[in-house]
Amino acid sequence: MTSPADGRSVGYRHVYVHVPFCARRCSYCDFAIAVRRVTPVADFLEALATELDLRFTGATAGLPLETLYFGGGTPSRLGADGLARAIQVLRQQVVLSPDVELTVEANPEDLTPSTVAAWRDAGVNRISLGVQSFDPAVLTWMHRTHDVAGVYRAVDALAAGGIANWSLDLIYALPPEVPRDWSRDLSMAIELLPPHISAYGLTIEGGTPLDRWRARGEVHEADEERFESDFLSAHDRFAEAGYVQYEVSNFARPGHESRHNSSYWRNVPYLGLGPGAHGFDGQGRRWNEREYSRWRERVLGNEDPIGGEEELSPEQHALEALYVGLRTRNGVAIHATDAAVVDRWIEKGWGTVHDDRLVLSPRGWLRLDALVSALTEHRSRY
Repeated sequence: MTSPADGRSVGYRHVYVHVPFCARRCSYCDFAIAVRRVTPVADFLEALATELDLRFTGATAGLPLETLYFGGGTPSRLGADGLARAIQVLRQQVVLSPDVELTVEANPEDLTPSTVAAWRDAGVNRISLGVQSFDPAVLTWMHRTHDVAGVYRAVDALAAGGIANWSLDLIYALPPEVPRDWSRDLSMAIELLPPHISAYGLTIEGGTPLDRWRARGEVHEADEERFESDFLSAHDRFAEAGYVQYEVSNFARPGHESRHNSSYWRNVPYLGLGPGAHGFDGQGRRWNEREYSRWRERVLGNEDPIGGEEELSPEQHALEALYVGLRTRNGVAIHATDAAVVDRWIEKGWGTVHDDRLVLSPRGWLRLDALVSALTEHRSRY
């Protein structure tokens, strides 16, 4: 798929569609969402189709998509028919590769065998399931809309509906005021045998309910010791269960790595559609209007809904390539002049070097920002 909107000819093989709708805002969430009791499926699809027409007219002869990812928000709130129609909207402008990875983020309460089967028939072959915890009190504190039993119903629905490739999300490093047995959550996640698991450390973002609770002194951010302990526990337990930590936050059984997310870490072009969606054309980034109503208003007014853009300098490209490379188990190529810095990291157990590539260990990943900064500063001298 190519985009002529900015005068560049870009071959996109990866597309992200942001579906902003949620039943409620989670306590930690600062994403571009629109809380709606009733999801305006038809209105959203009309705007999505129009954005495609505005930005990518004539692009149907482009490269077949390798991955298509519906994120949010809660894409599963489009329902069985709505999600199938959204895929059809995309198919009017793009060609999907025969082996396309087509992922939909879903909340457990939205999944039934018939819904999953309808999505499978529409081309969906991967589900990312937002579980976050198996503790009822934690789910309530997070403002999640599902209960623990709903997770098991959702997993059964995936099997009955015919989608075997799925991922399970967890959140760790909760505030000390929130009782939580992280070891138990890890055990319950492993028992479900998901092909893929994502585990994210909680950060308190401005403007969220969690940020307001912190401002009132009701909660405090987890300290470094708690973060490190939870992170290393996840690594150890998942490794014992046969998962490979192929990126800081992602674990997979062999052959089940997320191809879409991996495209971000390889810095290849990807297209973002929908409110708040980001895209990258290989030279710079652009992002859409964040608010759903404003995005839709601009699109239906035949206006590109761009909210901002930035061109990356050579230095920024180099920094980002280093950062995303060190996030993954593929690591980065190192130079002979890097030895003065890297050798010390190897001695401390923060990484290893194979075939002239530096790969960080889990303890190295815990120091990722500092290590990237140190190596960047070192390289600037040569």
